[in-house]
Amino acid sequence: MNVICRFLVTVFLASVAVMQSNQGVFAANDLAALTYQAAGDELRTRVVINFDHEPEVSTLLLGEPHRLVIDLPKTVFAFDKKSVEPRGLIDNVRYGMISDARSRLIFTVKGPFRVERIDVLKNDNSPGYRLVADLVASSDRQFAEALKNQNATTASTQVGAKGDRLASTAAEEVGKAPKPFTVVVDAGHGGIDSGAESTGGIMEKDVTLMFARELRDQLRKIPGLRIEMTRDSDEFLRLTERVRIARQYEADLFISVHADTINQRNIRGATVYTVSDKASDAASRAMADRENKADAVAGVAFDNETPEIADILMDLTRRETHTFSLSFAKGVVRALKGDVNMINNPHRFAGFQVLRAPDVPSVLVEIGYLSNDEDAKLMLDPAWRTHVAERLAAAVGEFSGKKTAGASN
Repeated sequence: MNVICRFLVTVFLASVAVMQSNQGVFAANDLAALTYQAAGDELRTRVVINFDHEPEVSTLLLGEPHRLVIDLPKTVFAFDKKSVEPRGLIDNVRYGMISDARSRLIFTVKGPFRVERIDVLKNDNSPGYRLVADLVASSDRQFAEALKNQNATTASTQVGAKGDRLASTAAEEVGKAPKPFTVVVDAGHGGIDSGAESTGGIMEKDVTLMFARELRDQLRKIPGLRIEMTRDSDEFLRLTERVRIARQYEADLFISVHADTINQRNIRGATVYTVSDKASDAASRAMADRENKADAVAGVAFDNETPEIADILMDLTRRETHTFSLSFAKGVVRALKGDVNMINNPHRFAGFQVLRAPDVPSVLVEIGYLSNDEDAKLMLDPAWRTHVAERLAAAVGEFSGKKTAGASN
């Protein structure tokens, strides 16, 4: 049985002690929220809440910070405190009474989101009902449209036992406003995750941030581009959080900057990677394996609870998005080759988690190897960083021009 099926199997764990302790406040026929479960990552999260009887539910979207509010009749909450700890897109869960007759759940979300589904369903194998909500990472523009649509209608949406969909999904029908070509620059590693390290103690997280800032500055010189960064300080980000940020900004291009090490210290030069479920060579596969374990450094294992979601994303990247990624990678090689030192066969591919945004052309640029003393020295040279960033920015400018021209035809 896969995880989603297991997740949907309702475990009826009523907390008698909590109910009894609240008898003086709650009447016997008051609604009881018995269990809370959440599963997923920063791209998609499912919440399941079990009730002793059918709840009357209304929802509301709020911004600054991004929140989903679920209003209920007077409810006693018997959740296990550990079950409501941050998970996936959900940064915080609060709940309690807001009046003598009403209670409220408030989900603080890590960024803009879309409620793909919110249903109230009768349990099949146990008494009671369950609320099922699917939250999906979206863009700032889409979330703003959802708020606008909400405010123009009822400001809240009733959800009945038949599983009516949240009205915010109607925002998808709003026509897209013109937007600039958006590039998200991702400085690899950060915070507790220092990445690779040279023999002289140079840490990958530092050189990637220095280069990412330089690339941002060079890209800003190109008219018509909007440039965003996943991080502009020494902070840890989960791999899926980096992808979520790219989706938040509706990125037209995602560039992840890295500087790895390798056992053969004489190997040096830049490499450009695109995603694939099969690596081009053993070294690329090994590098992807190392990068995909970056979350474990901070005690966060890769979320294997939703492998089918990863499969869907992988399938989508093989289509139009993957074609654009390949096109840009080839453009980067052309821009750097002969002007910047590169390894043999500089365009390679492997299963990098950070490149698996379903709708964002993405590449990982290895600017050099910290295991090579010459490369490590160059990465600390501001003039070298500027030169390489200029060449990479030129490739972005060429790609954005072609993609924009293609979209207008």
